Amino acid sequence: MSTDPGTRAESLQSLTRGLAVIKCFDAEHADLSLSDVARRSGTSRATARRILHTLEDLGYVRLRDGRFSLTPRLLELGGAYLASSSLPALARPHLSDLTAACDESSSLSELDGDEIVYVARVERRRIMSVAIGLGTRFPAYATSMGRVLLAGQPAEWAAEYVSRVELVGLTARTIVDGEELRAELERVRDQGWCLVDEELEPGLRSIAAPVRDADGRVVAAVNVSTTTRRSVPEIRAQLLGPLLECAREINTDLASLRGR
Repeated sequence: MSTDPGTRAESLQSLTRGLAVIKCFDAEHADLSLSDVARRSGTSRATARRILHTLEDLGYVRLRDGRFSLTPRLLELGGAYLASSSLPALARPHLSDLTAACDESSSLSELDGDEIVYVARVERRRIMSVAIGLGTRFPAYATSMGRVLLAGQPAEWAAEYVSRVELVGLTARTIVDGEELRAELERVRDQGWCLVDEELEPGLRSIAAPVRDADGRVVAAVNVSTTTRRSVPEIRAQLLGPLLECAREINTDLASLRGR
């Protein structure tokens, strides 16, 4: 049976299409014409028009000179998640300490489908070609946090993920072979951390560790990102210890929440 929410009998197609329209917009497509939205969302022009005008009436979309763009009101939706989840707020002070200790940016992410989504971040300097903020998403297979999160899933789920996901070479170093990725996830699971070397973007290295809830389940990942100015041995020697300590502190705080 399909688990696609768009195919469930009880799903609301208008909501599914409305979300598809919102997701058409991103950093590279900040303002779109009606035809653009219809094409990118896979809807007819008439359907796209109705959805866009509804979103405009609600204040989530603006229309200027025949082109649509999102408004800051959409932040309310993301803010609702951040307000309802204790994890980002709980982790942020520990990320600040980690960033100060390592003099590098640190982040917390969760697994959402086949991608990681950033839910907390303390930035020291910008080292990627794209700006990273709350809600930024990357394919899980090519990131240190993503591999930690994948390795923390049940073995059957992880095997199914590897068999179905399209492994695209984002750089010349990205793992694009399923068997190689399976072996890497097993290694990450055994050692309890992951280092990714220029697989997401040239010149970028990152190291990540799992965040576990009171039951020991991997619910998030924390990382430190740096550049090739730090060698892989230096990253292990200088960043891994503070990273693992940060993860342990977040784990402890999560466990204490349960006891309240």
